[in-house]
Amino acid sequence: MERCHPSEVYELFVRHMNTPRVVVDNGVCDTATLVQVHSARKHGVLLEAVAALSDHGVCVRKGYISSDDGRWFMDVFHVTDAAGCKVADADKLLVRLESSLAAAAAAADALPRPAGCDSPAKEALCLLELIGVDRPGLLSEVFAVLHDLRCSTVDAKAWTHGGRVAALVFVRDEDTGAPIHDAARIRRIESRLRHVLRGGARGARTVLLDAAAVGNLDRRLHQLLSEDREADRRAPAEGPTATAVAVQEWGERGYSVVTVSCRDRPKLLFDVVCTLTDLDYVVYHGTFDTDGDHAQQEFYIRRLDGRAISSEGERQRVIQRLQAAIERRASEVRPN
Repeated sequence: MERCHPSEVYELFVRHMNTPRVVVDNGVCDTATLVQVHSARKHGVLLEAVAALSDHGVCVRKGYISSDDGRWFMDVFHVTDAAGCKVADADKLLVRLESSLAAAAAAADALPRPAGCDSPAKEALCLLELIGVDRPGLLSEVFAVLHDLRCSTVDAKAWTHGGRVAALVFVRDEDTGAPIHDAARIRRIESRLRHVLRGGARGARTVLLDAAAVGNLDRRLHQLLSEDREADRRAPAEGPTATAVAVQEWGERGYSVVTVSCRDRPKLLFDVVCTLTDLDYVVYHGTFDTDGDHAQQEFYIRRLDGRAISSEGERQRVIQRLQAAIERRASEVRPN
């Protein structure tokens, strides 16, 4: 039996005592359902809350984030369903949010487990991570190669942006329905797919790994394109609907202030918070609001070490990454 140090057990106990608390109220606002999330402040917990709302299909219309600069924070979201109405079953939404946040906290804080104790939800699948040059017919060629190699495609999701494509493809053995573990076969799959993805350019890659390790698919697609430096290749958008991102300093309080102004759409808040989290920034305070089809967001952030953005290069990197993250979802592809 695997043992843990007493200090690790105590830390886990404290975190479980501080599991995010959720309140869902349909009586406060005439036009939206109010969702409040109270939690101990830790890196990534805001993203968990926003991801839980996105996964449950509600649209965030406005809200704010407030932290005491210490151990606690509170998020308030005004949400509606896809039709712009209050969420019909507030109790059901509450249960789903509490379940999602508790599961996320448990996954992050779980004590080490012996081999073989992984969640069985995706044990029968493997995940292919694909990144390469975008061109017409590329996904059709990818699926044709997988079919030729007797790989059964269960699900797939792809984004294209800046001339690049990133895709997540869940596969299993066509004959047995089991994950593919044979090393020689894995190398053959990777080699064939690299040949399809390369398209004469360098940097295409294929990775085969356990599907249970991927986590949030949208977040992983953001990470793949960011690692590929796709944001550096994007042409600046122009016109009245262009995404505007600015980063300023609030020196006396030690914050960097990020403002985003763009067309509103589903999962916009998730894409912004996901990008800031993956860039290792912590959101201490923030507001977000929508007016018709326009969204305005403002976040007060610091790096994980507690400092504000300190250079022009870092400021430009944040602006480029946020603009790319907001714009790339428009190219989402969900093959059957």
